[in-house]
Amino acid sequence: DEEFNELCFEFGLELDEITSEKDIISKEKGEEKAKGASDTVLYKIDVPANRYDLLCLEGLVRGLQVFKERINLPRYEKIIPAQGEGQRLIITEETVQVRPHAVAAVLRNITFTKERYDSFIDLQEKLHQNICRRRALVAIGTHDLDTISGPFTFTAKAPSEIKFKPLNQSQEYTASQIMDLYRTDSHLRHYLHLIENKPLYPVIYDSNGVVLSMPPIINGDHTKISVNTRNVFIECTGTDITKAKIVLDIIVTMFSEYCEKPFSVEAAEVVYPNGKTHIYPELAYRKEKVKPELINKKVGISETPSSLAKLLTRMCLKSHVIGNGNNIEIEIPPIRADIIHACDIVEDAAIAYGYNNIQMTIPKTYTIANQLPLNKLTELLRLDLAAAGFTEALTFALCSQEDIADKLGMDISATKAVRIANPKTAEFQVARTTLLPGLLKTIAANRKMPLPLKLFEVSDIVVKDPDTDVGARNYRHFCAVYYNKSPGFEIIHGLLDRVMQLLEVPPNEENGYTIKATEGSAFFPGRCAEIFAKGQSVGKLGVLHPDVITKFELTMPCSALEINIEPFV
Repeated sequence: DEEFNELCFEFGLELDEITSEKDIISKEKGEEKAKGASDTVLYKIDVPANRYDLLCLEGLVRGLQVFKERINLPRYEKIIPAQGEGQRLIITEETVQVRPHAVAAVLRNITFTKERYDSFIDLQEKLHQNICRRRALVAIGTHDLDTISGPFTFTAKAPSEIKFKPLNQSQEYTASQIMDLYRTDSHLRHYLHLIENKPLYPVIYDSNGVVLSMPPIINGDHTKISVNTRNVFIECTGTDITKAKIVLDIIVTMFSEYCEKPFSVEAAEVVYPNGKTHIYPELAYRKEKVKPELINKKVGISETPSSLAKLLTRMCLKSHVIGNGNNIEIEIPPIRADIIHACDIVEDAAIAYGYNNIQMTIPKTYTIANQLPLNKLTELLRLDLAAAGFTEALTFALCSQEDIADKLGMDISATKAVRIANPKTAEFQVARTTLLPGLLKTIAANRKMPLPLKLFEVSDIVVKDPDTDVGARNYRHFCAVYYNKSPGFEIIHGLLDRVMQLLEVPPNEENGYTIKATEGSAFFPGRCAEIFAKGQSVGKLGVLHPDVITKFELTMPCSALEINIEPFV
């Protein structure tokens, strides 16, 4: 186990834990439920999200063996059948509105065992969750080719016109009935939304009208594969052709080693609505050139070009030195869709070299670390506010639209609030534009605590600002609230004086601070003042309006103070 852990680390992976099915069930549901579960040792390995070739045992073992130089990376071969003998997938123009793209291939004379079959199904599920984005971009269908006859047609029809027996069901259903059937299914219900509101549903037929699948929901029962399946027809339909090609390449390269002719894949022809044809899988090899000095400089090592080429070859990137040793030519195989740029090649060289083997050096730049002045001021203020008898609160940076607008008597358009495009709950719809609602909600949750309640917070608020590159700006605010049987305006006013004293801002108009009577929608009429300092308005203080107090489910008077502390840095 220790040795395997070390190997995973060297290969750039992390062995998360060594467990068993029994241990997992025991932890989650108790020992009673775990009785009878398997004791087989399971290795949980963290794989980088873009290494699709390591998502199954076949790819992982192959990658590790190449890394340990026990085998050479196999060369994947595309076999194009004689004219008229290969499989064809015809795409009709009806699919354009739902899932316009499809690719296909055949694994011929494959030999499955129980373990290989389970791994084959498991890889499809992992790809569906990962690169396929829960089947939104790509959906994979695998079929027993001996039960169907081509050419195949990928089209889209009205739900009432599609009727077939879904996988592992005993009777035929129409597409509409299938959607109702799986509405309560713990696994498939998550994919129904992808097509249920479309007028036409995508479907694949063979030449006899047998339904292969209704992507991205379910395959037909007629074509289901088993351990005894010898020829597998694989189709990937989707909304993203690039991802569909990658998914097909990964599936066929991982499992072609079990074919009669290892690492060979039978190509299929896809015919597009405009009459153009394309042969899949692409299984494209491409070459990149990288200078050895670039790798050495970026990683911080000084290896010879031939040594670097050997390191890259161990990472499934077959490399050799060209020219006078001033370039390395790297062949990128179809399994490495994650290699997009030279920096990805440099990273693989660093992994193969071993991060722990890179010599530590002191950077040539000379800098002295220092705290950001605004953060330093914030820390100093926090200490003194606590010393003044107030308790610090830390509230959420996100809140509901009601909290910053309706409850404070304002219109949401006047707040310049930054909205969340897809909020998960009504409580987190916008970024806060004031700290006051958070503190009032904290008081509401602590009403049973002995009075008075004196809270403060020094945190960031966010407002829209079209002049910045991101369209919004943060401001560091300080807010304090006093909640008691009497409003306690004098206590909040005293706290303002104390804060200004700490900031060394005197109480005068010329170079200090002043307060002037004003009106605020959240404050009681005649009990609100605006604070001016450094020649600008920095905030407000006053007694909160009874409507505001009621909307936050409070029953006692409350006074509050909120200022922007950035002008004082």
